[in-house]
Amino acid sequence: MRFVFGGTPPIASRAREIGFFDRVFDGSEPVDELIAYLKGSNLELYQDGQYPREMLERIKWKSPFPILRHHFGLPDFEVTRKGIQKISEAKVLDVISLGTDQDAQENFFHPERQDPRRKGAGGVPVRSAEDYRMLYESSRTGNYPLMRTYSGTDDFIRQAEMFVETINNAWCAIPLFWFNRMDGRGPVGLKESIICHQEIMQWYGARDIPVELNEPHHWGMREAPDVIYVVSGYLSAYNALAFGVRDYIAQFMFNSPPQVSDAMDLAKMMAILEMIRLLEGPDFKIWTQTRTGLLSYPHEPSAAKAHLSSSIYLQMALKPNILHVVSYTEADHAATGDDVIESCLLARRAIQNAMNGQPDMTLDPKIIRRKEYLIEQAKITLAAIAKSSKSKSDPFIDAATLEEAVVLGILDAPQLAGNPYGKGRIRGGLIDGGWDSVDENGEKLDELKRLAQWI
Repeated sequence: MRFVFGGTPPIASRAREIGFFDRVFDGSEPVDELIAYLKGSNLELYQDGQYPREMLERIKWKSPFPILRHHFGLPDFEVTRKGIQKISEAKVLDVISLGTDQDAQENFFHPERQDPRRKGAGGVPVRSAEDYRMLYESSRTGNYPLMRTYSGTDDFIRQAEMFVETINNAWCAIPLFWFNRMDGRGPVGLKESIICHQEIMQWYGARDIPVELNEPHHWGMREAPDVIYVVSGYLSAYNALAFGVRDYIAQFMFNSPPQVSDAMDLAKMMAILEMIRLLEGPDFKIWTQTRTGLLSYPHEPSAAKAHLSSSIYLQMALKPNILHVVSYTEADHAATGDDVIESCLLARRAIQNAMNGQPDMTLDPKIIRRKEYLIEQAKITLAAIAKSSKSKSDPFIDAATLEEAVVLGILDAPQLAGNPYGKGRIRGGLIDGGWDSVDENGEKLDELKRLAQWI
């Protein structure tokens, strides 16, 4: 028989002095330690650094709670390195998502293309494999969080090899339509980048490394209607399956665009999830990851903290395997190490509240009706893409067809106006909390009418 004590810190301190209890908890411990103990794990073993070092192992170890991921990367290399160490020692985060600057993503292997004036723009300036090793080594303390980073926007395979070798890249995260000349974040054209992204999916899939397509929110952040968001989510999973990914991470960024109501936001995510679950099989497993919208945070700190907590509570309705915490400071500045720790503590409380008996919001009839409507509309959009194809191959993985879907405006977003590829002719409007296509009079426009020429 083993006796355990739980109480307030002063009483717990006295309980430890007695020496009678197997473990004493004072409420300050990370939930990981509580779960590990209740599962019979050897906590001293974890304190020696033997935490799960692969994503799937970490998810299983942390279950039924989601593992936490947070983006981190500041313009100063040494500040970033020390921040990683501090975050790791706090034991509040499972995955450090290393944010590198634009030159690291685009021009790592091309120093002649790097611009010294933009060093640190968008993240930490890493310029060598040794830099990556140093940052990873800084995380080998505390709860030994996993580490992952952007897949880059050029030299995809060379970067992937380096990431796996230097930071044991926990998983690949890459878009399907973006990080190219369409959004200005990469040097290649749209079709060429789609092919490159498919190749890198295949490379990681062949090595049984999970792959995330961080695709739908790029449309949502450009105010694309909800149906476009859903279609892009389906095409992402479809391509991952087609190119050999075995463990697929489906990302759901809530609050994109931020005008959408919580109910309609949840319906949109449920629509994607219901569609892609049909793709699952013995060789294709879907893992869910949720996050708060990048553009949705208010500037005032207290309001931002409330938004982070309420958004995560909503996300828990999907029972995510991974919860990507976005710092409450997003509207003001890139998160420091202290900001990351505080945001994760806020997230942990929202998660625990939900785990203690959250009402099942997925059963709301209004949410279900919206979900079914979006699935119906998404199938029309997918049919239009297929019918517009000039290829005899599968239209949903054919790069020329996918590019043409953007060029024709089948896949479109208002903020693509003036883009070298996108049309930007589609209009979005808030109708009953959802973000829908609307005509010039602001009236709701379903996909049959919008895409009449391709149906």
